[in-house]
Amino acid sequence: MFQRPWTRRRILVLGLNTLAGVGTAVAAKAAYRHQKVQSQVQWLASVDRSFAIEGNTALRERAAAKGLLYGAAARRGDLEADPSLAIQYGRECNVLVPEWELKWSAGSSLLRPTPSSFNFTDADWMVNFAQAQDLIFRGHTLIWHLCLPSWFETTVTRNNAEQFLVQHIKTVVGHFAGRISSWDVVNEAIEPNDGRADGLRNTPWLNFIGEDYIDLAFRVAAISDPKALLVYNDYDLEYDIPSHEAKRSAVLKLLERLKSKGTPIHALGIQGHLAGHETRFNAQKFRKFLADVASLGLKILITEMDVSEEGLPADFQERDRIMAGAYEDFLSATLDEQAVTALITWGLSDRYTWLTDFYPRSDGAAVRPLPLDENFQRKLSWNAIARAFDQAPVR
Repeated sequence: MFQRPWTRRRILVLGLNTLAGVGTAVAAKAAYRHQKVQSQVQWLASVDRSFAIEGNTALRERAAAKGLLYGAAARRGDLEADPSLAIQYGRECNVLVPEWELKWSAGSSLLRPTPSSFNFTDADWMVNFAQAQDLIFRGHTLIWHLCLPSWFETTVTRNNAEQFLVQHIKTVVGHFAGRISSWDVVNEAIEPNDGRADGLRNTPWLNFIGEDYIDLAFRVAAISDPKALLVYNDYDLEYDIPSHEAKRSAVLKLLERLKSKGTPIHALGIQGHLAGHETRFNAQKFRKFLADVASLGLKILITEMDVSEEGLPADFQERDRIMAGAYEDFLSATLDEQAVTALITWGLSDRYTWLTDFYPRSDGAAVRPLPLDENFQRKLSWNAIARAFDQAPVR
């Protein structure tokens, strides 16, 4: 999951004569990785731990008791088509995040159908749903290198990119000013493997505008809604492995640069997409990273948490124990940090999760990455989150 893949470009660089050798190497690496994952899974499955909880209080209330927020992402189509799902969001959450509806282009939603137009139909529906359910609404996301509409590549250039960025943020943030509590202003702008000294990812925004596009995005967002919490959001920050260590370092340096410029950034969003088989979470190192972020005067949000199932056993009860352990280990360390203010899971029920399409199980069994199962019943992962809230210090 965390290894750089053998892409077609890399193979061609090595030369066609090495294809056989590359194939052998890839097969050997895959076999070694499978064996390693299985040994990790066997160890995780052997750990005897209880996820007992007290009471029947919903996650939103357990979080609120400690000065925290709990919420989940959703799509309009799922909420509209499934009233039972909508009820669960009102019951368990006090925050709602749109999975698709505020990206430039995602799934069935197209916020920017043409270079000169905006379509707020789906996003307005989501905001109205949140208000009806008494849910706080988060905005995700304003500037990202992915989910760009088809016209972007042929329309946006070095000469007009800044104009498009400013217009987009002014229009979207301005449309929802006062109704959206926080925005993921810039998403996933760090990639150390791209080889830049500053760790920035090579994106159209970077190539067209330069490194100051991030500062610019935050400044425009702050002007467009002065009351919104403005967040930089990224992934692969959790584990004690070289790639995550490099990314933590690069993200921290980015935050330091932005703060030194007076950029109106208020928080770091840590996505928290975990792997169920992973044993390389180092609570001490992660606490240190959180403390370093907090020392900059920033809040911290866990913005997209779930647990994937690579290599986990078919037996769903055994799977659920391992995944609940991943939730509890991560959250027990994370919620100790007073700067952490919110936990958002990337979905609420296993019936509706992006992992079904992007990371399905090889045995065809349904994935189970979220707090509620496909029938909206609370699982051990729900218990693990509840226990982490119950044990967290009061903010």
